Amino acid sequence: MRLMLALLMIALPVPAAAQSWSWDASLAVVSEYRDRGYDLSAGRPVAQGDMSLSHASGVYGGVWASDIADYSGAEVEVTGFIGWAGEMGGWDVDVGVWQNVYPDGVDVDYVEIPLQIGRAFGSATVSVGAVWAPAQTGTGDDENLWMWTRLDWAPEAWPLSVHAQLGHEDGGFAPDGKTDWLIGAEVPIIHRFAVGLDWSDSDVEDGALVARLRWRR
Repeated sequence: MRLMLALLMIALPVPAAAQSWSWDASLAVVSEYRDRGYDLSAGRPVAQGDMSLSHASGVYGGVWASDIADYSGAEVEVTGFIGWAGEMGGWDVDVGVWQNVYPDGVDVDYVEIPLQIGRAFGSATVSVGAVWAPAQTGTGDDENLWMWTRLDWAPEAWPLSVHAQLGHEDGGFAPDGKTDWLIGAEVPIIHRFAVGLDWSDSDVEDGALVARLRWRR
């Protein structure tokens, strides 16, 4: 896959600039790329990866990339992101800015602003969030809003974790409105590797079972 060599570079050790900084990375192969219920890889397997740098203050930044099906001339999706994550009033808060870039694509790049709030209740974590994109060329000159809620459950006695997510989207990417949902599980195996299986579906496309093999630093 065209991204594999670049993604392998993420796994190389990077010296820490200071004790207050830390970095994380992941590499994955998925049976197909599904996002918000949409099939973005034409049903074929793709490679994905990310790397991020975080400060003890909560400030972070990084880059994420994936192979995609042809999108107005682009075959790779790259997202650069910056943000802040921390605790406020007992809730975990994460707010940032995403720059979504499609190399060789024509008028498809766009900016999104995500906000996530969550809280742990024992072995379960409940999260809600929204991703808003102002009107711009890459969104068809219309703003877009995707709102979602998610449940993650990982009992210590279980060999796996499970998750479920429900979202709704309106705007440039869903002119008539779209509801999407996902349910799945992940099992850690060896040497920071994990395997997962998700059912991804929506009311505008047929659903699919998506398998993945992921490595996390």
